[in-house]
Amino acid sequence: MKSVTVSIDVPQTPEQVYDFLDVMAHHERFTNHYLIDWSYSGPDRGIGACAKVTAAMGGIKTRVIIEVVKTDPPRCIVEQNVSAAGRRRAQGTYTIEPLRGGGSHVAFTYTWVRAPVADRLLALVVRATMRRANRTVLRRMAAELARHSSVSGS
Repeated sequence: MKSVTVSIDVPQTPEQVYDFLDVMAHHERFTNHYLIDWSYSGPDRGIGACAKVTAAMGGIKTRVIIEVVKTDPPRCIVEQNVSAAGRRRAQGTYTIEPLRGGGSHVAFTYTWVRAPVADRLLALVVRATMRRANRTVLRRMAAELARHSSVSGS
């Protein structure tokens, strides 16, 4: 299946964006419209940070394990996602680039490594649903990042 990429521009520096996204628990704040029942393991941030969540989308609930597998501060965070009893494996990649006038361009790419037959048969619908959900994720991330930046004074 083709990957899905969404992006947003935010006024924070790449370092501020990266520091916020690097903390796994922060992701709950901007994905809890469809990822629920969060529990954490491993370190709070960086490689090995892990969350178990329930994805509730399209009337279907499935457990998902999300683990950070690669980082390149302050430019990139790569997460591995496993769900559907291992039949769905995907990679979520946050890419953060500085903007010329200040701020950052944040892109999130969801790439299926392995997809169940149903996902492949309904690829157009699945991809559109993921694109819509992840656009919402990035809008909510920008709002949470602004709140976080104003509270932390960074």
